Amino acid sequence: MQTRRRVLCVAALLIQGVVFAQGPPKRPEGVTVLRPSRVFDGDAMHDGWAVRVEGDRIQAAGPAANLSSAGATIVDLTGLTLLPGLVEGHSHVLLHPYDETSWNDQVLHESLGVRTARAVNHLRATLLAGFTTIRDLGTEGAGYADVELKDAVEQGIIPGPRMLASTRAIVATGSYGPKGFALEWRVPQGAEEADGDTLVRVVRDQIGHGADWIKVYADYRWGARGEAAPTFSLAELTSIVDTARSSGRPVVAHSTTAEGMRRAVMAGVETIEHGDAGTPDVFKLMAEKNVALCPTLAAGDATAQYAGWQKGSAPEPPGISRKRASFKAALAAGVTILSGSDVGVYTHGDNARELELMVNYGMSADAALESATSIAARVLHMENRIGRVKEGLLADLIAVDGDPTHDISALKRVRFVMKGGAVYRGPER
Repeated sequence: MQTRRRVLCVAALLIQGVVFAQGPPKRPEGVTVLRPSRVFDGDAMHDGWAVRVEGDRIQAAGPAANLSSAGATIVDLTGLTLLPGLVEGHSHVLLHPYDETSWNDQVLHESLGVRTARAVNHLRATLLAGFTTIRDLGTEGAGYADVELKDAVEQGIIPGPRMLASTRAIVATGSYGPKGFALEWRVPQGAEEADGDTLVRVVRDQIGHGADWIKVYADYRWGARGEAAPTFSLAELTSIVDTARSSGRPVVAHSTTAEGMRRAVMAGVETIEHGDAGTPDVFKLMAEKNVALCPTLAAGDATAQYAGWQKGSAPEPPGISRKRASFKAALAAGVTILSGSDVGVYTHGDNARELELMVNYGMSADAALESATSIAARVLHMENRIGRVKEGLLADLIAVDGDPTHDISALKRVRFVMKGGAVYRGPER
């Protein structure tokens, strides 16, 4: 009987188009009941639950004994934990790991066509890793390709997660890169330069090109000795936020300095990315203003290893120790944490690395899971669509081998992926 059930499951998955060679799955039809061993609903773990899916929505979730299976296709996920599709809060699908090709060379030497082709693979890897929604924070010299990739996913041309795009991102003139060339040359930049009165026009232009979020670099490595320093004044940042807000768009700020973070928070941004040099006072201000932090622990972990750190056998570099301390300070201040890793600096599809590091740096496994599900949905203004296993929300659901509330590394053992009711990865039994 068990063998027959598994055969039926495999047949059902194939019909829905799991094999990518046959193209992305068709729009889901009928009713499916998922029967895992346990369900993390975005807030708490429940043993013995099942989930009923109709079309692209969750129809019901609760104790399996109370859930009707009439007329439904049964997917047996025994031994697995079902949870909402994970959210990646800080992605760069148009970048690939810096130990393969430096950021400068990606921006200046790789063609838009090649970068977009790579991004198609990155989107697929991200989805199959259980991340069904991403916020992509800058094309890094690739124009508006993120919006175009988002359209391709939404049209079913390519498989990928739901995307929130930010297009080119905004930097102060002279502050960004690539750099290192003869000064008489005007080198193409990895983001869009703007200052003062031009900021309003650039924000509006990026919105017109499809930006869901506006990203600004509140500081960057342009200080007198090459250190990070604030780039925009509080007035400039406020003009960016006011312009974006009038269209219903939120603003996200790259910031690694305490002063850059303070200005961005006072200007009204909704998330701070990195926050490396955040102080207790700045994190307290973030908590008071309800500004979330995307810590991007995995990016720093990766670049430190690219620079020669032998992780596990050598002491932590000072940068990693400082990052660990700032993350703990953010937790102590009660700052909302949005899981975001800066993936693209390292390999797409390995996004769960961020959640492992958050736990390693002092966050509970339950809180880390919430930061990538229910909290992420709220921070990204998508709580009425994703982030929970709840009636009426989109059927973005994944199953992992093990219990991630006890062992966060279970998130790397994804066995089932459903997005909008369509199955992209079936249980590997």
